[in-house]
Amino acid sequence: MAFSLQDIWSYSPDNPLLFTRLYFWVFLLVVLLLYSLVYKKFFLRNLYLLLVSYFFYYKTGGFFFVLLLISTAVDFFAGKRVYATEKKNIKRLFVSLSLIINLGMLAYFKYTFFFVDVFNRLTGMHIVPRDYLAEISNALFHSHYDITAIFLPVGISFYTFQTISYTLDIFRGKVQPVKRFTDFAFFVSFFPQLVAGPIVRAAQFIPQLTARFSLTKREFSYALFLILAGLLKKMAIADYLAINFLDRVFSHPAAFTGMENLLAVYGYALQIYCDFSGYTDIAIGVALLFGFRIPINFNSPYKAVILTDFWHRWHISLSSWLRDYLYIPLGGNRKGKGRMYLNVMITMILGGLWHGANYRFLIWGFLHGTGLVFDKLLGLPRWLKNNPPRWQRLLMTLFTFHFVLFLWIFFRSRNMENAMAMLWQITHHLNFSTLLPLIASWGVVIPLIFLGFLIHWLPAQWQENIRGGFIRLPMIVKLLIAVIVVFLLIQIKGAGFRPFIYFQF
Repeated sequence: MAFSLQDIWSYSPDNPLLFTRLYFWVFLLVVLLLYSLVYKKFFLRNLYLLLVSYFFYYKTGGFFFVLLLISTAVDFFAGKRVYATEKKNIKRLFVSLSLIINLGMLAYFKYTFFFVDVFNRLTGMHIVPRDYLAEISNALFHSHYDITAIFLPVGISFYTFQTISYTLDIFRGKVQPVKRFTDFAFFVSFFPQLVAGPIVRAAQFIPQLTARFSLTKREFSYALFLILAGLLKKMAIADYLAINFLDRVFSHPAAFTGMENLLAVYGYALQIYCDFSGYTDIAIGVALLFGFRIPINFNSPYKAVILTDFWHRWHISLSSWLRDYLYIPLGGNRKGKGRMYLNVMITMILGGLWHGANYRFLIWGFLHGTGLVFDKLLGLPRWLKNNPPRWQRLLMTLFTFHFVLFLWIFFRSRNMENAMAMLWQITHHLNFSTLLPLIASWGVVIPLIFLGFLIHWLPAQWQENIRGGFIRLPMIVKLLIAVIVVFLLIQIKGAGFRPFIYFQF
């Protein structure tokens, strides 16, 4: 295929700028080379990375980068006004302005079809939504979005929560507003974590805007380890399992045996973990190359002993955001146990809806909320703090893992019919005698699932020893390992590209 300079500057929805594409790593190399000329000057450094981030988002999301600009401008202005006034009512007015505009845009793109469908069912009307922004994008950029289906701009759920938390933290007196618009815009749009998190708080990132660049040899090695580990998770495990097994079973669960459906559920639990944690590993590693530290987002979640523990380990930036900006403002545990249980349920149901306007996500959020309520009713968090015997911890870990596994069925299935078909196959046509023939027929897929979970469940100290061992290797050996990993990924790469799962949220 011919390549021209116009391809560099133009947006193509079929050719986004992804961590898993060679195009991105060439882009990153050029960005780092130019960064070496400006990194000592705070203003130039931040402005340069802002422009790079906007280019990255334009190449990933096209015309919809305008929405990113709107959210940024709204919260920069709102934050300034909240800080400048002493009047509570004026502060609340500008906080409300931030919430209405940001959540309004998010609701339009994520929930219009859901609410219109509910309205049509209740009234018998046949209102058909139309995506006017997609229509504009098609006209300006020759994209081919279906204007009868509202397109979800990539990353909008993440940067919306990030900008909202900034204004709320100023209102609470936790941070002061950023003086320069360009610095604030850089905080919102920093490209490694822009489109799929982690959701970074202002208090974590803004002090780094005026901090001197620092990257030790050990930190560089750690960044390289994270990037390689993230690519292996995404491409060698998540994508391979999806292409060669999971997509087929989840598309037509009734066409496969109960054992194949069960193995697909285990496989998807590994896929979504490797896909999402792989993205954040790469994001943290790339950010570190520029001298910026962003927080971890996963901590071996399937080692969780109870469901509360799982949500302290899975998508940490989202679960902590929901706790601090939804659960606690609702009253948290300060208004009695009954109100606490209600607040948990509201938080998890809305957390489910954050992932998408679909009854499957409502069920997923409701059942996770129910599980967390039972944790509290049974006193399991207190039981866990009392260091129970190892065999009890193991049994609870297995139970928690399989509860999470069960709920992934609703999360992944295309619709409720497929979810129920998969549950039917597992509960009515499960034959363990078919396991060995299936291992033989599916090639390396099933051993890969087993190996993935084995690595995940390694003791934390073993995992730390592996990281530390890599970091201590001579640089030439680390680079040789990087070349081997890249060669391996080229060999196993499937046709086309597969976006990260959380791009759709």
